[in-house]
Amino acid sequence: MPTLAGASGEQDTARGAYNAPDMSTPAIRTEALRRTYKKPKKRWGKPADPTAPAEFVALDGVSLDVQPGELFGLLGPNGAGKTTLIKILTTLLAPTSGQAWIDGHDVVTHPHAVRPIINMVSGGESSGYGILNVRENLWLFSRIYGVPNADVTARIEKMLDVVGLTDKAGSRVSHLSTGQRQKMNFCRGFITDPKILFLDEPTLGLDVTSARAIRKYLREWMGEKPERTLLLTTHYMAEADELCDRLAIIDRGKVLACDTPANLKRRVQKHSIFELSLSPGRNGFAKIGQLPGVHQATTTDTPTTVELKVALDEEAAIGGVVQTVVQDGGKILTLKKTEPTLEDVFIELVGHGLEETV
Repeated sequence: MPTLAGASGEQDTARGAYNAPDMSTPAIRTEALRRTYKKPKKRWGKPADPTAPAEFVALDGVSLDVQPGELFGLLGPNGAGKTTLIKILTTLLAPTSGQAWIDGHDVVTHPHAVRPIINMVSGGESSGYGILNVRENLWLFSRIYGVPNADVTARIEKMLDVVGLTDKAGSRVSHLSTGQRQKMNFCRGFITDPKILFLDEPTLGLDVTSARAIRKYLREWMGEKPERTLLLTTHYMAEADELCDRLAIIDRGKVLACDTPANLKRRVQKHSIFELSLSPGRNGFAKIGQLPGVHQATTTDTPTTVELKVALDEEAAIGGVVQTVVQDGGKILTLKKTEPTLEDVFIELVGHGLEETV
């Protein structure tokens, strides 16, 4: 059980200076965390749907340990419980039952010990005050956290340069594009120099170049101080694979698996994975998943092709897949064997891809 007093050493919260942290205490810990929402009697003045369940379970017994210095990822579809978990860990929401600790401090009983050492960035949220410009907004957030004036300017200029927003520093937030507001929001998460940072879809809505620059900076930031910890949620499999030391796959409020990306991918190495690019049309997709030796089959439509991915109990089963596609009038454009990916792991555990709804 984490201790509450002095678990991580003393911290100068304004300057971000850490003195002899206890690296044996988990940076983030949850035990049997549960959060439920009751059906409202009325919604927007109208009676609630009588067919809706009386209670919705957002988190269902989540237990996790994240170690100091770890870049930990959460993967899950919309509604899986990721944002609810982050809100509890950042003291914005109370759990229905269970416990959670940040750096040894209980998030419910000691929120004032948690808040000075954390920060959070949520992708797609409205950021800042529209009548203030970018630099003014960042200065305001810095001062709210107690960052001295002597440090504020240098931190702001550094972060503006990281995200390529220096030329917009004097622009009102209300005049920024969605992507530019997200860049400013990202800057806000780092100028307080938090010990533990929560990033909820930080690259949502960003262009490829900006997202790449942010991923590069995350690793650099983590490397500057070994006790820094980062919890990341993302919909991008490649981003999770590139950045995360470990990650948990969560669905319907439950943790289905938790391990390194490499170990998670080994889960599906017992199956041979083949990808087929097919011309649009009738290709017998419904039959493929029922063929002997086919463990799982998924399809993705593109403007010009249908991408079919099959996991096979043995490679010889690919012959039956090809035969079924051809017999049903399909035309195979390409066929290749692939190594397992995080998406393969996700589909095996959850039953569908991140882009699909249930």
